[in-house]
Amino acid sequence: MNKIPYLMIFAVLLFTACNKDESDTLDDGIPVVQAESSFPVLNDEDITYAEGLSHSNSSTSPFATPLKLDVYYPDNSSTNRPVFMFIHGGGFTGGTKTKPEIINMANYYASRGWVFISVDYRTTEELGMIQGMTEEELITFYKGIAPQEWIEQALEGAENSGQVQQAIAMYLAQRDNKAALRWTVANASTYNINKDFITVGGASAGAITTIALGISNLEDFRDEITISDDPTLSTTNLTETYTVRSMVYFWGSNIKLDVFESVYELNRYDSTDPELFMAHGDQNDPVTPYEEALELQTIYDSLGIYNELATLYGFGHGAWNAEVNGKGLSELSFDFLVDRQNLKVE
Repeated sequence: MNKIPYLMIFAVLLFTACNKDESDTLDDGIPVVQAESSFPVLNDEDITYAEGLSHSNSSTSPFATPLKLDVYYPDNSSTNRPVFMFIHGGGFTGGTKTKPEIINMANYYASRGWVFISVDYRTTEELGMIQGMTEEELITFYKGIAPQEWIEQALEGAENSGQVQQAIAMYLAQRDNKAALRWTVANASTYNINKDFITVGGASAGAITTIALGISNLEDFRDEITISDDPTLSTTNLTETYTVRSMVYFWGSNIKLDVFESVYELNRYDSTDPELFMAHGDQNDPVTPYEEALELQTIYDSLGIYNELATLYGFGHGAWNAEVNGKGLSELSFDFLVDRQNLKVE
């Protein structure tokens, strides 16, 4: 994906009425955020951003199910806000956009001037029952949900049906979160979002999805299935494009891009990929080992892309309460984004 420079407009001095929550800003196209919590936070919950095909435990044919997100935004008069879209974890088998730690992060950012979007997406919970199915039956069962080549790859490495579904859910998560980002761009004017300042982040499975979202091409995880096989594609703002400026990764990996490369023989890393902030515990973690962060750092360094790795010493997976030099994850990622996106801070 190409990373474009932030938009620079001839400086125009914009005077607005000042009060406790708002101050004069210089409107040169760069968003202004606050160093401290400064605004009340508004929350639009359970917005349908798209539909996706799913199965219940008793269905034989897939059906459309609504996909939801929550939007947190500051109660201020700004017309120029950066956006941070966050993807929850859960091993692609579950999880929720309303995890308390995510809500806390949403309020941290929105109270400082960001639009923060928390996304739900399809997991194995939407993939029905497949025990005892042959490969041919499985491909038919998931037609329109996952590409045949992805299903075949899943079957090669899986030891049981649960692992097959988890691998398929990895594809669904990517497809859905790309749709969520297209929805964000399509609705930028509703929330006064500056589309030149897009951050995507996530934890665990959400971080895995974040990496693939920022680095894969726009058509990846979108065009492998035709709209005739998946009519819900028509609900996903297919004509919208986006450029991710920064990625925030908590204890994840690049496994999804590894699978994508294995299936399609396409390596999507290049020197224009988004800049990357990582926070990863150094303790033994069989789910997403610390070595995964080191591998990503090596790839980024080899491409000359700016990246930071905050090692969470003494922590393993899910280290939401970890600190580095007295700063928690929200503050660490805030500092990275402000610095690297050259945001104005008041």
